[in-house]
Amino acid sequence: MQMEHTLETTRLRLRPCQRGDIHRVHGLWTNDRVRHFLFDDRVISLEEAGSFLESSLANFEKYGYGLWLIFTRASQCLVGFGGFLHVTEDAPHLIYGILPRYWGLGYATEAASALLRYAFESLSLAKVKADVDEPNVASVRVLEKLGMKRVHRAIVRGRPLVYYERCFGEGAG
Repeated sequence: MQMEHTLETTRLRLRPCQRGDIHRVHGLWTNDRVRHFLFDDRVISLEEAGSFLESSLANFEKYGYGLWLIFTRASQCLVGFGGFLHVTEDAPHLIYGILPRYWGLGYATEAASALLRYAFESLSLAKVKADVDEPNVASVRVLEKLGMKRVHRAIVRGRPLVYYERCFGEGAG
């Protein structure tokens, strides 16, 4: 499973999360700046992180997508994570997070672009969705650079969320 789902870009290598990544993923997801917009600023438990990993593994088996770890190709440093959550049968939801020391380098856009290419070209998905906390201006910019269109806004658990989607054949720009 792992090799067929490994993705590469000019600067990055994305590989599916595995059970052995639990401490690495938990550390990433509990980073105070990563989790701020990811888990409503809540510190998740190791068990909860494990549950997300198990769901990811099951989703790779069933749908061909899940969560990937993102590494630099040059130094193999962990940069962040990205992938798709199976929320509804309608379309998977794009998700990503980059460690703060790598912010502003274009890694989120590069990784998310590779994930969208994979979704549309390899999996032949018709649509991908995403939602983002409205104050997360950097992620809003990433989604817009990817050609995702704003389709809805709502208040969820007291936080303003903006919903995006992109259909197959719609390009960035």
